[in-house]
Amino acid sequence: MAKKRKGRSVRRNKNKAPGESNEPEELTRAPHSFVITRGNTSGYVQELTKDFRKVMEPFTAISLKERKRNSLKDFVSIAGPLHVSHLNIFTQTEMAIYLKVARLSRGPTLTLKVHDYVLARDVLSSLKKPVSNDKMFASAPLVVLNSFSGEGMHLKLLASAFQNMFPAINLTKVKLSNVRRCVLLNYDPETKLIDFRHYAIRAVPVGLNRGVKKLVQSKVPDLSKFNDISEYIDRDGGATSESEAEDDPNSHVILPQDLPSRGAVASTKTAIRLSELGPRMTLQLVKVEDDLMGGNVMFHEFVFKTEEEKAQISKMRNQKKQIKDERKKVQEANLKRKVELKEEHKKRSMGGQGKNEEPVEEVVDDDVEYYKKEVGHAPEEGLFEPPRAKKLKYSPYDKLRKKNKSDERSEPPRRWKKEDTRKPSKKVVGGREKYYATKNSFQSSKGGKKFGKRK
Repeated sequence: MAKKRKGRSVRRNKNKAPGESNEPEELTRAPHSFVITRGNTSGYVQELTKDFRKVMEPFTAISLKERKRNSLKDFVSIAGPLHVSHLNIFTQTEMAIYLKVARLSRGPTLTLKVHDYVLARDVLSSLKKPVSNDKMFASAPLVVLNSFSGEGMHLKLLASAFQNMFPAINLTKVKLSNVRRCVLLNYDPETKLIDFRHYAIRAVPVGLNRGVKKLVQSKVPDLSKFNDISEYIDRDGGATSESEAEDDPNSHVILPQDLPSRGAVASTKTAIRLSELGPRMTLQLVKVEDDLMGGNVMFHEFVFKTEEEKAQISKMRNQKKQIKDERKKVQEANLKRKVELKEEHKKRSMGGQGKNEEPVEEVVDDDVEYYKKEVGHAPEEGLFEPPRAKKLKYSPYDKLRKKNKSDERSEPPRRWKKEDTRKPSKKVVGGREKYYATKNSFQSSKGGKKFGKRK
């Protein structure tokens, strides 16, 4: 039988020490996230969760399987080995949909209300030329925050939470070819709402007419109406394309590096364009807690507490925590005591079986020697021999054997021939005599006529 071939992961991890990771330190230290749903949610909310996972790629569990019996502790316990730093939870109530952003493993936790949302498939279907490429999701997006410099610690905490959800960019080592997406968060101080948008970044060459731009972007034009390619290029009089007229001059930049886009070469003037990928969300910060899904409320948008109420709530929380710690200590002491009692009982049980005592010599009784000592001479032969088992004169199987032998000796049953006109004997019910049937009449065994003798 051929030897089974080892898998790729086994071959890669052959010389790896336990606990060591194959990822470089930069990827290990990058913020990773879980995006899950809790409670009863509709199909649209579950699809929104999948779209949000696409936004958080590649540092997220895109195919995470969650079940109803999974608790929050299950995700927290597995977050450490997988270097997961953030937990994003979508919940749904009768009133609204909420997004909770929690920092593992000690908080804080931010609760945001989702006022409106549009799924990614609806956004792409509304665009004339949608842009979608799997290579864009191979690197983390660029985060852009707008108007988060207002007063209030909750805004600064919210801005830092969104920034820390994505890996930081090192300007000295960054490659522009890896910056393919952008996440925009715009805060409105009047309505206190946050607009969440997700875009794809494209670079388009500037200063070229429509014909040259098609050639630069490797698009094959239709030259059947022209005698020379110069006629195709100069057909518009050297004017630029219509799309360039719509561009804002502030979006024109000189590229320091080459980009994967056609015509986006270093030291050339290009225009940066954004194409929306989705999803869209309108969020509002509702509550900030200083612990993971619990703890003291640091900020609340709708509920206001006085200092006395805050102190009372903090006191009650500390009392509950103290009672919980005391109960935990008592449980640990009881467990330790039960283990000690079990070990002690085991030792006593082993001692009762005689395993710890000295072995006692077994005394064998000799009847012949005792008889000589008491009587003075040797006993008669066969006196102390064990009685032999008597053979039974009659066995219950003898009768069965005799019966089987007699059956073998008996003749086979008589078979009736065709010329034999006699019928088998018939016994009359009620103890009457036996009658033998013939062709003409019935005669009794004593010589009488039918139905017996006449008187």
